[in-house]
Amino acid sequence: MNKFTKIIAKALQLPKQGVENTLTLLEEGCTIPFIARYRKERTGNLDEVQITQISDMNLRFKELEKRKETVTKTITEAGKMTPDLQQRIADCWEATELEDIYLPFKPRRRTRAQVAREQGLEPLAQLIMLQREHNPEQAARRFVKGNGVASTEQALAGAKDIIAEQVSENEQSRNLLRGAFRREAVITSKVIKAKKDSDEAQKYRNYFDFSEPLRRCTSHRLLAIRRGETEGILRVSISPDDETCINKLKRQYVRFSSACGRLIEEAVEDSYKRLLKPSIENEFAALSKEKADDEAIRVFAENLRQLLLSAPLGQKRVMGIDPGFRTGCKVVCLDAQGNLLHHEAIFPHPPVARRMQAMTAFERMVRDYQIEAVAIGNGTASRETHTFVQETLESQDQKTGSQPAVFVVSEDGASVYSASKVAREEFPDEDVTVRGAVSIARRLMDPLAELVKIDPKSIGVGQYQHDVDQAKLKHTLDLTVESCVNRVGVNLNTASQHLLAYVSGLGPALAKNIVEYRKEHGPFTSRTQLKKVSRLGPAAYQQCAGFLRIPGAHNPLDNTAVHPESYFLVEHMAKDCGCSVAALIADKRAQKEIDIHKYVTENVGIPTLTDVMAEMEKPGRDPREQLEAFEFAPDIKDIEDLEEGMVLPGIITNITNFGAFVDIGVHQDGLVHVSQLADRFVKDPNDVVRLHQHVRVRVTEVDLRRKRISLSMKGV
Repeated sequence: MNKFTKIIAKALQLPKQGVENTLTLLEEGCTIPFIARYRKERTGNLDEVQITQISDMNLRFKELEKRKETVTKTITEAGKMTPDLQQRIADCWEATELEDIYLPFKPRRRTRAQVAREQGLEPLAQLIMLQREHNPEQAARRFVKGNGVASTEQALAGAKDIIAEQVSENEQSRNLLRGAFRREAVITSKVIKAKKDSDEAQKYRNYFDFSEPLRRCTSHRLLAIRRGETEGILRVSISPDDETCINKLKRQYVRFSSACGRLIEEAVEDSYKRLLKPSIENEFAALSKEKADDEAIRVFAENLRQLLLSAPLGQKRVMGIDPGFRTGCKVVCLDAQGNLLHHEAIFPHPPVARRMQAMTAFERMVRDYQIEAVAIGNGTASRETHTFVQETLESQDQKTGSQPAVFVVSEDGASVYSASKVAREEFPDEDVTVRGAVSIARRLMDPLAELVKIDPKSIGVGQYQHDVDQAKLKHTLDLTVESCVNRVGVNLNTASQHLLAYVSGLGPALAKNIVEYRKEHGPFTSRTQLKKVSRLGPAAYQQCAGFLRIPGAHNPLDNTAVHPESYFLVEHMAKDCGCSVAALIADKRAQKEIDIHKYVTENVGIPTLTDVMAEMEKPGRDPREQLEAFEFAPDIKDIEDLEEGMVLPGIITNITNFGAFVDIGVHQDGLVHVSQLADRFVKDPNDVVRLHQHVRVRVTEVDLRRKRISLSMKGV
């Protein structure tokens, strides 16, 4: 059994066998999507979240094990290792506890206590700690000598420094203080007076004189405070009640009132203020920041998941428009596969204002390229461009009787994509404006396929994403993208290299090889052809095959999520029904008559058979919702147009722990605070709203100076 199985199973409250098998599969190189989808019998039907938790905890314990090796080696080389200490280290699986064990043996810089020890004052410190000496001053005289100790006061001061360090390194003392911090620590922020009236400080105005129990400080507040501290606007501290903590520590060390007891009290107070409290404060600052990071990353990952799984328009001929005033609107026309057919700039808005010319050009492009939908970026000049397009189409409608649907698409990250290596490889001869417009159009057709080309941090659906642990953020977001790609499935013959790279078991190198094979040999006609791709071995084939789709393949199962290793099950069912696999997939009545229990074997259980039947019922289905068109209020175009009490249509653009941001078409998103999301208590905004949801909101406040719009969904 894996050495971490019992610990992980207990921590996550999961069956040991499922955890053990999951760890084995991970060690064998299986991906999380593959394990969750195709190894349900072995894991006990664990889902992706549980498997990810097992994987993360396993990695954390491996790192802790390396740290334990370093600690053991250092203590052993110092000649201070004992059997009891060795056992304590072996049994320890908490990083904080391990560091407490290590602290007294840790190589350190030259401290005041170290200087006192070099002066031979450790026996005096021990004498005082025993609390048997009635006259410590007299005892201290024996330590006054020519090694830097010039007086009894200096000897006693050195002894107190040694005691203070011992107190600060004592596990019981540290845990006592941790308990106080955990229960009653208050986080306080004060504005630095010199910055109080600056414009950059105004966004932190709520934290100019702020205090709150640390355990109640939410993730977004803590990250905002820490950002203000980093920018030099706020001064931040975390502290329990000092007097209470000092008194508790004194009671731990002072047995009775005496001269030695008074010296120990002074040493304890010094230890608390100079050593112990700063150390534990730093620890809780880091711990609270880590918790806030984890929560912010969770929120970002959930938003990203919703964004990646946004409803696609599908394979339609699309016009993409990157709106602008002075530089005009860059327009691109794409075919149903997303290939660029044409691009040009039009100038319907001031200062150039060639509106009639722009309308003529727009009508020509719609006609010549048989445009079925128009995607307009939601940045600068978006509302004005949307109005222009609608008016032009209404005019065209009177002439032709038909018009394409119009959609407003998020531009977040489009500029990052347009300047990226990926975009340069796709469109080496086009400038960044063309690439950006193409990205906007493709996002409408298939958000997932296009957004995987952009660093998730740049997509704009996070909460303080630049303030959190960047390595942890990247790891979580990469897992989220991988999960979404494999949940939807990928068309093997049309997917880009960048999309294929996220398919279970592939990665950039194999994705590139698949695209090159496709170019050389033409479209894939079966999944088994993947085995001919350079460097794509049996292990990679096993991991990726079930997530790749081939519409129109010779074997209809190649366009489903049924894994090739389970094809024999469907073939067996078809044989029992006296028909072909294709006929069985088409015959829903025959499928309902199948008793899946007849096909259970030692390696195939009900979970796999249930999944196979679901795929046959809806082969190649897309789990994403259908796309809906949306229009803003026509007469509200700027923040100055808003008035309290107005009820307006909007689109959810971002979800945080404290509420949801809504685009109401005025170039500045409004905030629906979590308390205003519904006529009931809402703990998690994701329980009420989802990204890109169409909502109706009421304007409750407009702050023109700070450009803040407060909204409510209550009773709307």
